[in-house]
Amino acid sequence: MTNSSTPADDVMNESKETRLDSAQQGKEIGMTLCGTCRNINPIDQLHCSRCHSKIQPRNYQSLQQSWALLITAAILLIPANIYPITMLTNQGKVTYDTIFTGIVHLVHSDMIPIAIIVFTASILVPWLKIVGLAIYLTAISFNLPVSKKKLMVGFHIIEWIGRWSMLDLFVIALTVAVVNMGQLLDAKPAPAATAFALVILLTQLAAKVLDTRLLWDRLEKNNDTN
Repeated sequence: MTNSSTPADDVMNESKETRLDSAQQGKEIGMTLCGTCRNINPIDQLHCSRCHSKIQPRNYQSLQQSWALLITAAILLIPANIYPITMLTNQGKVTYDTIFTGIVHLVHSDMIPIAIIVFTASILVPWLKIVGLAIYLTAISFNLPVSKKKLMVGFHIIEWIGRWSMLDLFVIALTVAVVNMGQLLDAKPAPAATAFALVILLTQLAAKVLDTRLLWDRLEKNNDTN
C-alpha cells in the first residue's frame, strides 16, 4: 500500500515548516529593519530603500552606552537621596527636606496616601529601574541563561514605569509655583532635585539607546522556552 499526498497535505506541511521557521531572526534570512521608517531591507544594503537612512543591522555600541548611562544614574542616585531636595522658608526660618524626611513629614501629617505615592515614585521606582536594567544588561553582556521572553517583558515594564518617577519633580514644581509669599512662606528646589532629575533622564536614555536585538543574538536559543 503506497502513501499518496494530496495538494492539501502539501499546503499543510508547508505551513508547519513556516511555523517552525518563524522563530528565525531577520539576519539569518538576510533581512534587517530600518530604524527610522521600520521598512524591511536586505541586510547587505547600506541605505533604506524607502527613507534612504543608513541601515545598521545591530548597534553593538549601544550596550556600552547603556551601561555608561546606567552607572552614572546609579552614582547620582546617592546624592539625590542624601542631599535636600526642597528648601522651605517659613517666617524667615529655612528648613531643608530630603526625599525620606519629606515622606516622614507626610506620614506625620496623616497624608499617608500621598506619602505612599511619593515613596513609590521617588525611591521604589528609580531603584527598581536601575536594578532591572542592570540585570538586563548583565544577561546580555555575560550570556546568562535567562529566558529572553521574560527579560523582554521586564524591559517593557521598566520602560513603562520609568516615566512615573517624574511625579516627585512635578510635585516640587507645583509647590514652588503655588507657595510663594516672599519671606513669610517660600518653597524652592534644593540641589538634590537636579541630581534626581538627571537620574530619571539617564535611566530613560539607558533604556532607549539599547538595541534590544542584542538580547536575542547573544543568549542561547533554548532559553526562549523558559
